[in-house]
Amino acid sequence: MSHKLVACMLNVSEARNKNVVEKIARSALAAVNPPALPPVTSEWRINAAVLNIFQDYDYNRSVITVVSNTDLIGASLEAACKSAYDLIDLTNHEGVHPRLGSVDLVPLHPITGDVCLKSLGGIAGDLAGRLTTTVPGTSVFLFGAGDPENRGLVQRRKEVGWFRKPVRYDGLVHDLGAPPSSRYGLLGIGAIPYMMNVNVTLDTDDVALGRRVAAAIRATSSNGLPGVQAMAFPHDGRVEVACNVDLLPAESVPGVSNMKSSLGGKYFYTPAEVIRGRILEEAGGVRDAGTILVGFTPEEALSRTLDALTNAHGEAWKMMEKRMM
Repeated sequence: MSHKLVACMLNVSEARNKNVVEKIARSALAAVNPPALPPVTSEWRINAAVLNIFQDYDYNRSVITVVSNTDLIGASLEAACKSAYDLIDLTNHEGVHPRLGSVDLVPLHPITGDVCLKSLGGIAGDLAGRLTTTVPGTSVFLFGAGDPENRGLVQRRKEVGWFRKPVRYDGLVHDLGAPPSSRYGLLGIGAIPYMMNVNVTLDTDDVALGRRVAAAIRATSSNGLPGVQAMAFPHDGRVEVACNVDLLPAESVPGVSNMKSSLGGKYFYTPAEVIRGRILEEAGGVRDAGTILVGFTPEEALSRTLDALTNAHGEAWKMMEKRMM
């Protein structure tokens, strides 16, 4: 059995019913932890943990951070997805965040340096195949190393219509399974380098301003931040600039300052404080509203994973002292 560790930020389209979200999280644990399976190493007491559950009422979206090893992460996520399909009916969903699926995203990320993306892409493909076979009506698009063409998540989301409003399920592009339906929608499964999240709430209700800020800081902008993808949404009467922060191969960012090293110097990423500073600079004097959510750095994800597996903290999210993305 493998010691190689993987994280998945499982995105589901439910945040207003805490019990539903926690049932999904516990399904991921029950599938691979004792008594279902013995621990895979003498150092670990369990095989999987949920490090964090982020729920946002306005978005009506939750991110469940599931961690395990490469041998068992697929079974853990399969159980979680099946539970989510049973519990979430997308036809009744309301929320300001874009989404296409009741289970919207299953991104697999290496958190130890010995996990290669190619092998993780194989795990993603196997998971997609099992779900489309065992849950009739499941529809999947693939991204990253899980996609035969290795297309990125942003590119694939554009191709399948993830950003369009209103959502229309008939005719949506998909790679595997049944045509997308209004009940389950369309699920993205793939494998990509670890991805952080940084969300900054601006003290304004001007969504157009937020969108200009998001466009300016994206990596694709002429003066954007490396590895940063950003969107802006209305949130609690204000505007939230929500950023995904990709790890970048070290050789792809020569001479770039304000970057942090990760995974033994193989990768770099733009740190949260730099992102916040640029958001406020682009906002032109608009202050933040005191709400800044930052996801685990890769180093934090690994240390928390080892602690949870060693000390049998499967429901590690209950031990969080502050709200994390």
